[in-house]
Amino acid sequence: MSQSPKFQVRVERSIQSIDKSTWDSCAKGFRELPESKSEAPKSTSQALESGLEDAFADSSNPFILHDFLASLETSKSVGGRSGWLPQHLIVEDDRGEIHAVAPCYLKSHSQGEYVFDHGWADAYERAGGSYYPKLQVAVPFTPVTGPRLLVKAGAHADAARNALVAGMVELCKMREASSVHVTFAQKSEWNFLTEAGMLARTDRQFHWHNQGYANFDDFLAALSSNKRKTIRRERRNALESGIEIVRLTGNGLTESVWDSFFAFYMDTGSRKWGRPYLTRDFFSHVSAAMADRILLVMAKRNGHYIAGALNFIGQETLYGRNWGAIEHHPFLHFEVCYYQAIEYAVEHGLKSVEAGAQGEHKLLRGYVPVPTYSSHYIVHPGLRRAVGDYLQQEREYVEAEREQLAEAAPYRRTAT
Repeated sequence: MSQSPKFQVRVERSIQSIDKSTWDSCAKGFRELPESKSEAPKSTSQALESGLEDAFADSSNPFILHDFLASLETSKSVGGRSGWLPQHLIVEDDRGEIHAVAPCYLKSHSQGEYVFDHGWADAYERAGGSYYPKLQVAVPFTPVTGPRLLVKAGAHADAARNALVAGMVELCKMREASSVHVTFAQKSEWNFLTEAGMLARTDRQFHWHNQGYANFDDFLAALSSNKRKTIRRERRNALESGIEIVRLTGNGLTESVWDSFFAFYMDTGSRKWGRPYLTRDFFSHVSAAMADRILLVMAKRNGHYIAGALNFIGQETLYGRNWGAIEHHPFLHFEVCYYQAIEYAVEHGLKSVEAGAQGEHKLLRGYVPVPTYSSHYIVHPGLRRAVGDYLQQEREYVEAEREQLAEAAPYRRTAT
């Protein structure tokens, strides 16, 4: 075996300073790391039971690619006064060759993360500490599981990954940050970071899994009779007011369409969160860079768009991201966000649909609970102990709840 080169870690304050092809080669390298080489399970349920979630990881996760992250920066959705200051970590050898990267941000708040640590911040500050700034290794505003330690495949991948983690800790000290948070990581990364001494946290989301369905009715046939009837009724009722559903991608994503969608996004976001995170320019930039990876499901009434859902297309997964509406009709949200996504996934042979964070209402519509993972490094030993004790109890609760929710899934029971 060849000896690992001497690595150094540096920080880049803009992803535009990093070559796109180099970043993306690191982003795709995780598929060839040792823990991703396990024999793939035959079904998603078997994957969950065996703990091999990474075997179903999308080999072309759109959110960790240079184009997506650059669109966030160029549009000023991150940087500036957003409270997300890019601090991307780069691992390179003495010849300047890059072996690993990580999307990293210095945070002055805990907004837009979907892994909630407000209680930790409040407790620490009541005790006289300063929780902010903190470091976030994540994709901003995107509660989607994916690689966070982006390591180029090769003989020195393990050493490069170790250097990346050491760099996170060192950067935390240099920026006088309270902590490092690696959120929505893959399970293999979570295991690695736990072994490296980080605190382990879990949560759950609801995902839909394609069991080889030929069409939407084939999916409905897998459900219990009453749930089948409920979904058919909801789909009919959603369109009763003369509403038409339109799917747009590629050249169909015009600036006029984005103007309409942004109006929905702002209206819904302002009422739900107080301040939407993404700027109007983001949608133009990401569309210019990734139009063929975007699916916009729009609802139209009387010739005008009234609602829409933004999805990103992976190689194996459809990712539901943002929803908005300026008119509200019964069940239209379910149709545009969930049923259209399932139908699209079936038609295009995708393995799964990820419909975003939270939402137990997704369970009755065929989406099942799956675990999500995050890892946390906390500098102050007292806060670290307190959070560690809390997380041990939280993990037990999350797993018990996930099992209970799984039992309530609407699928027909088969004899064993």
